[in-house]
Amino acid sequence: MIVGSPKEIKDNERRVGLTPKAAQAYAAAGHKVLIEKGAGLGAGFSDERYLAAGAEMSPDGPSVWAQAEMVVKVKEPLAAEWPLMRPGQIVFTFFHLAASLELTLACLDRRVAAVAYETVAAGGELPLLKPMSAVAGRMASLVGAYFLASPFGGSGVLPTGLTGVEPAKALILGGGTVGQNAAIVAAGLGCRVAVLDVDPAKLAYLKTALPPGIERQISDGANLEAALADSDIVVGAVLVPGAKTPKVVSRERLKLMKPGSVVVDVAIDQGGCFETSRMTTHSQPVYVEEGVVHYCVGNMPGAYAQTSTLALNEVTLPYGLELANKGVRGALKENPALKGGLNAYEGLLALKPVAEALGLMAKYRDNVLE
Repeated sequence: MIVGSPKEIKDNERRVGLTPKAAQAYAAAGHKVLIEKGAGLGAGFSDERYLAAGAEMSPDGPSVWAQAEMVVKVKEPLAAEWPLMRPGQIVFTFFHLAASLELTLACLDRRVAAVAYETVAAGGELPLLKPMSAVAGRMASLVGAYFLASPFGGSGVLPTGLTGVEPAKALILGGGTVGQNAAIVAAGLGCRVAVLDVDPAKLAYLKTALPPGIERQISDGANLEAALADSDIVVGAVLVPGAKTPKVVSRERLKLMKPGSVVVDVAIDQGGCFETSRMTTHSQPVYVEEGVVHYCVGNMPGAYAQTSTLALNEVTLPYGLELANKGVRGALKENPALKGGLNAYEGLLALKPVAEALGLMAKYRDNVLE
């Protein structure tokens, strides 16, 4: 199979779909590997390293898309890439289709096999999403602390506190991978930290998984509103796998927050969990609404491209090799985890939460491979 990795074109996205190590693994398995010239530079991987690994260099992205039977990326194809997708082509990347009707329709129209990292499910876990969730969670507390500074519209509260001065209060909405990592970093900065989650069992688990002193509460209306009013940084870490994220914090609830507080909506890829959230970029990461600073960057881990690329490739490579070795039908029929990653195939939707979120149930089939 011809496996290609074009350069990412999303704003300040410096990760790359294949590392030289991954390219070597595909080549060793008998596949032809195409890398767009310069695709790995932002993550610290030179063209020479890819050539030494057995890959071939392509001059630009369209040439990779035109030749590759499987395209391995990091972020969802953008509008400029949609016409480059071909019927039957496997596209293996993050998609977050439930948050984008336009991208979903493009995948259906181009009849690609859209295999999404974020819905590959194994043993109740999301193994391809987990490392990027960890990066985004750790980042969330760092950027929340940074944008509390007065020049960005923040309240001017130093997150660490100072002798005789209370530290910032950080509220984490959701106790999954993002939430746990955000809580650990916020506590490490010296913040007072509280985690809210709807699952009592998750909160019980967090008692031993998190550092001592972190509050844990059930996320009901009363607890949420009291916590919002008391917090300086709020991290949105809500996830419903494959589905559009529920709006946990309405505009009215946002108004309870103190002026100059910061919200970091890590769920923005799936639509965001704050009613006032809208996608931002690394170039223009924040805006102020209702007196609250909003950070809603859709590709947070791209800021730490080398670490993120290495971590992502470690988990995606085995699945990608299965797709390349066996083809989409063979791989998905043999591997239930990969089957969960299939979002669109031959003009139909394969993931029910996406179809429900976008009102496209007529395009959904329970098993599109049969």
